[in-house]
Amino acid sequence: MISKERYARMIAYFEEARPTAETELHYSNPFQLLVAVILSAQCTDKRVNMTTPALFEAYPTPEAMAQATEEEVFEYIRSISYPNNKSKHLVGMARKLQSDFGGEVPSDVDELQTLPGVGRKTANVIASVVFNLPALAVDTHVFRVANRIGLTKNSKTPLQTEKTLVKYIPAEKIPIAHHWLILHGRYVCQARKPHCKECGISEICDYFKQQQKPLKP
Repeated sequence: MISKERYARMIAYFEEARPTAETELHYSNPFQLLVAVILSAQCTDKRVNMTTPALFEAYPTPEAMAQATEEEVFEYIRSISYPNNKSKHLVGMARKLQSDFGGEVPSDVDELQTLPGVGRKTANVIASVVFNLPALAVDTHVFRVANRIGLTKNSKTPLQTEKTLVKYIPAEKIPIAHHWLILHGRYVCQARKPHCKECGISEICDYFKQQQKPLKP
């Protein structure tokens, strides 16, 4: 199956099966989403959502968080993975927002990556979710699903996967496609045991086809 056909079938399926797809992180404004995404690195969205209400109440704005110490922020996020590094990143991020961006979260992916704790994946999430730009964040779910299905071939890095996906997915579909792939990986195409019988795109999946081949005697 050629790539264009595979992508077309994937998009058609998700448009019908998941016409609405969005982040499962809870937030009320761009700053809160940025904080939540930084916290979500190597941590579940569920745990982040349990942690952020008290954190957002204490530090509702970049200005408020910029005035905090790393030790103070740590007390709110101690149940999150890598709380020492993340408390340092959050305070540094808030201070740089204040000093360089007037307390506003920028939309530019390169500018976002100048913030402490913000790599390309996080920057793409913010650009896509907040500003609806054609930026596609590749997390572990997207990386696994894209390679397993065959949307990408032999991609070794998230950046390679990102470049291939944005090449074939129409720009206007990229923001929602990010969530399609994440949610598919989270609930259907799981790492250890993919639920192929429940999958609506098994017909275009390289992994599924491989599993159907008879074992050699």
